[in-house]
Amino acid sequence: MNEIKPKIPAGSAIKVLLTDTNRWALSARLAISLSEAGCQVSALCPKPGHALLKTRAVRRTFGYSGLRPLESLITAIEAVEPDVIVPSCDRGVGHLHDLYARAQSRGTGSKLAALIERSLGSPASYSTVSSRYDLLTLAREEGVRVPNTSRVDAPEELESWRARESFPWVLKVDGTWGGGGVKIIQTPDEVQQSGAQLARMFRFGRAVKRMVVNRDSFWLRSWWNRSKHAVTVQSYIHGRPANCAVVCWQGSVLAGIGVEVVRSDGLTGPASVVRVVDNPEMMFAAERIASRLSLSGFFGLDFMIEEGTGDAYLIEMNPRTTPLCRLRLGEGRDMPGALWAQLANQPLAEAVPATQNEMIAYWPEACDSELRELCFQDIPQGEPELVQELLRPWPNRTLLFRLFNRLSRKQTSAKGAAKPGTPDHNRLKTYESPDDASHETLGNPAKNASPSHVRVRPV
Repeated sequence: MNEIKPKIPAGSAIKVLLTDTNRWALSARLAISLSEAGCQVSALCPKPGHALLKTRAVRRTFGYSGLRPLESLITAIEAVEPDVIVPSCDRGVGHLHDLYARAQSRGTGSKLAALIERSLGSPASYSTVSSRYDLLTLAREEGVRVPNTSRVDAPEELESWRARESFPWVLKVDGTWGGGGVKIIQTPDEVQQSGAQLARMFRFGRAVKRMVVNRDSFWLRSWWNRSKHAVTVQSYIHGRPANCAVVCWQGSVLAGIGVEVVRSDGLTGPASVVRVVDNPEMMFAAERIASRLSLSGFFGLDFMIEEGTGDAYLIEMNPRTTPLCRLRLGEGRDMPGALWAQLANQPLAEAVPATQNEMIAYWPEACDSELRELCFQDIPQGEPELVQELLRPWPNRTLLFRLFNRLSRKQTSAKGAAKPGTPDHNRLKTYESPDDASHETLGNPAKNASPSHVRVRPV
C-alpha cells in the first residue's frame, strides 16, 4: 500500500471523528484522552443517551441512524472534514469498509476512499479482521501461537472435530462482541443447545427486542439484509485471560499496552480490573498482524495465558478501540498521544503517566470490586455530566429495560448455575445477546454508587 499522509497545514488542529453504533462508555473516555493529546474531537453516535453527548471533550455530535448508517457517516464526514476516523465498535468498522466499497464502485469518492484507507489501513484487510477463523489462520502463518480452531459450516463438522478434540470447547459466532456470541461447551449434550442459542441471536424477534428494549435498531438492518455469521470452534486453553491494544500506522505499531485480567464479568465477558504487564509474546502478535494486514488506527487482541507454561495463545481480535486505548501510561504506552504525533508529524511530547500503579480498575465497571482499593480508578475527572451518565447509563435506567432485564434474570436463575469443576464455575455469566452484555457491564456495578463516592485514590 502506498504511503498516504493527510495534508494538514502546520499548526492546525488534528480533527478526529469518533464513531460508535453502541452506547459504550469507552468511546467517550477515548474522546477525553484524544482531546488531552491535542486532537479536536467530533462524534457520530446514536441519540439520545450516549456518553459521547455528556463529555466536554467532544465539540460536535451527529446522530447515527441504524437504518441508514452510511448516509449518517457521509453527513458527519462532510461536516467535520476529519483527518482520521476512529471507529469504537465492530459495526462501525464494517460501515467504513462498506462506505469505501461504495465510493470505489461509483468512481467519484477518491477523497472519501483515501480518508477511510488512511484511518483503517489496507481495505483488503477487512475480510480477515471480521472473521475469527481467517484472522487466527493468518496469525498462525506469522508465527503467533493460537489454539486449534476450525470453521463450522455444517453440524456434522462438529462430529469430525469431536473425534480429535476433547472437551471443553469454545463455540463462537462472528458479528458479536462483549462475550455475547461465545459459548463454552463442557459435554456432548451441550453442543446442539449452544448452537441453537447462538442462532437465535440473529432472528427477527431478537432484532425487534434490541430495537425496542435496548434502543438499538442496527440489528434490524442486519436481519433485513440476511447477514451471514460464520461459526468457529476452538480448543479450550486452561489459563488466565489477557489482552493488549495498540495504535498503528500503515502496518507499524506506534504504541501499545498489554494487561492480564484480574477480574471480569464472567470468563467470556469484559474485564473490570487488569494488571499492566510486559508480555513480548502479545506485542509480537500485534506487530505481526499489523504488518501483515497493513493496518492503521487502533485494535486489540485477546489471549489466554496457559497454566504451567505461561504461553500466550491468541484467541481473537477486536478491530477497533478497546478500554486500554484511552490509558496514557507514558513512553510507548500513550496511544492517543502517538496517534496525534503521527498525524501532526510532530515528536510526541512527554506526558506524565496517568498512574504508576500496575493495577487498573475500569470505572465504573469495577465499582463493587473488593480490589478497587488497590487499583488506580480511571474516573473521568472534571466531567460531572459524564460521571452521572456512567453511573446510570441509558437505556438501563428506562422502565422497559429494567422490566425486561428482571424477567431475563428470573429465567436464567431457573435454569441453574454452572456445575462445580467446570472452567466457567463461579465466573461465567451467559448473556442472551451481545447488547445485554454491554449494558449490564455498565449498569450493575454502579447501581449503589453515587457521585459523592467518586474519587481517585493516591497512587
